[in-house]
Amino acid sequence: MASKLSLNPFPISTELYSQHHRRSPLFYLRPSKNSSNGHHYCSKSISTSKGQTSVTRSVKQEMTEVPNTVSQTNPHSSTKLILVVGGSGGVGQLIVASLLSRNIKSRLLLRDPEKATTLFGKQDEGKLQVRKGDTRNPEDLDPSIFEGVTHVICCTGTTAFPSKRWDADNTPERVDWEGVRNLVSVIPQSVKRVVLVSSVGVTKFNELPWNIMNLFGVLKYKKMGEDFLCNSGLPYTIIRPGRLTDGPYTSYDLNTLLKATAGQRRAVLIGQGDKLAGEVSRLVVAEACIQALDIDLTRGKIFEINSIEGEGPDNDPQKWHELFKAAQSQ
Repeated sequence: MASKLSLNPFPISTELYSQHHRRSPLFYLRPSKNSSNGHHYCSKSISTSKGQTSVTRSVKQEMTEVPNTVSQTNPHSSTKLILVVGGSGGVGQLIVASLLSRNIKSRLLLRDPEKATTLFGKQDEGKLQVRKGDTRNPEDLDPSIFEGVTHVICCTGTTAFPSKRWDADNTPERVDWEGVRNLVSVIPQSVKRVVLVSSVGVTKFNELPWNIMNLFGVLKYKKMGEDFLCNSGLPYTIIRPGRLTDGPYTSYDLNTLLKATAGQRRAVLIGQGDKLAGEVSRLVVAEACIQALDIDLTRGKIFEINSIEGEGPDNDPQKWHELFKAAQSQ
């Protein structure tokens, strides 16, 4: 089925080279009805599943108002404490919003902690903690950042080509290689899982069309970051998304993030061996990261992920388990 998809000739994350905001409304990031408490193994296959406070003015007419706070059912019931690095970015903020909606405790490592209040509002420290730090600077990565942390999701990144986001030395080498290396070097071996968001095409950065996207080294440096994590001895899962769609919602508040949906692109394709190319909703990537934390068979594995039109797994743990399992069986 995946071979019949019409693929973009440059299937690389839009967040790597574009700052255009796509604001199409999608499915709710609602709390999961079924929680799974799992624990915590580099690989060729494809599987599918079909199965305001104030809202930004430009989307006010598209979205109905939701309560000021996320669900308070069973508050602080999760035993997890998830460190999210890159939580103010296009994928990261969706991860954080979803964790909040599930009442899963999270800790954010941000260069500018004030962004957390802007994006997620004032939250109880029992649900959301914020620490100031920059992965490019090893001295910022104090051991206290990891106290009590059970899982880590790293979704840092920058643009593939020179842009304003490269200001202050925010280049692919500094973010995708040095930043990831610095972070992985200080993560305690006690964590149950480290999920790293990378990109499709990282093993083919010397081949067309990937070498065009890699003119300034973004794919090469992402692969170096992957390799460092693979060799760290930490229990990891690497998610390689295709070209990112939906968002980034970087100007929105928490209530708007919780209203975001993946439009028609809810069906999920998961592959291995860096053979999958195409597009994927940021919301699907965010959900894949959260689900992978608890699926044992994703440990020590690398997965590519796309989304296409059709019904998808939403936040059903069993459906995600089947998707990841099918990807490894082909």
